[in-house]
Amino acid sequence: MTTILDPTDERVPVRRALTRRPEAIEPGSTVVLLDISKPRGDVFIDRLEALLRARLPGVRFVRERKPTFTKPAPDALRRTILQEADFVIEALAD
Repeated sequence: MTTILDPTDERVPVRRALTRRPEAIEPGSTVVLLDISKPRGDVFIDRLEALLRARLPGVRFVRERKPTFTKPAPDALRRTILQEADFVIEALAD
């Protein structure tokens, strides 16, 4: 069991078991690239996606974007990501 500090409320740490991680990203997997809407985050994700596409043939990449970096992702966006993603990479930049 691992303690994860939630940046939205660290007064009461939450104890959670980490999800088991796959050994590799296999062809046919879907990777969601989540832009949290910070300035130049899209530039970073563009470059990251290009690098990953070259290294991971057969992997599907989906782009999602939070409406603002100042708040958690809306429930609808979280549900969408949960349904379509095998992996999520959250990117921020300034």
